Amino acid sequence: MEILLDFRSGQPIYLQIVEQVRQLVAEGVLQQGDQLPTVRQLAAELRVNFNTVARAYRLLDEADLISTQQGRGTYIWEAPSEETLNKLRREGLDGLTRRYLAQASRLAFTLEEVEQAVAHHLQTWKEDGPFSEPETIL
Repeated sequence: MEILLDFRSGQPIYLQIVEQVRQLVAEGVLQQGDQLPTVRQLAAELRVNFNTVARAYRLLDEADLISTQQGRGTYIWEAPSEETLNKLRREGLDGLTRRYLAQASRLAFTLEEVEQAVAHHLQTWKEDGPFSEPETIL
């Protein structure tokens, strides 16, 4: 399980973890019964505070996406329904969009510049198909 954090984004770290675990489930990378790292293991791997990961796991548990079993570990609780998968995908797209707009704002792009860039890339996508590799920015 690979989780990448953006410490400069306006999104709290625990929400980035929640969003990425949800996305990994939506993509089928994580499936029912898969074991997640312990809170301490993931905190050490991500180099974040233990409480940050604990908060993320608590939210995922409350959403019935994971189950923490005392003495056994934390597991993906159940295979999500098609409706849940679609919801997770939409939430993932929403998160990507918000991060993009937040970054564009931090870089002082105007709304018009952002609209032009998005329109250009949407047109390219329509003509050539989806992008396979993210492009380097700056």
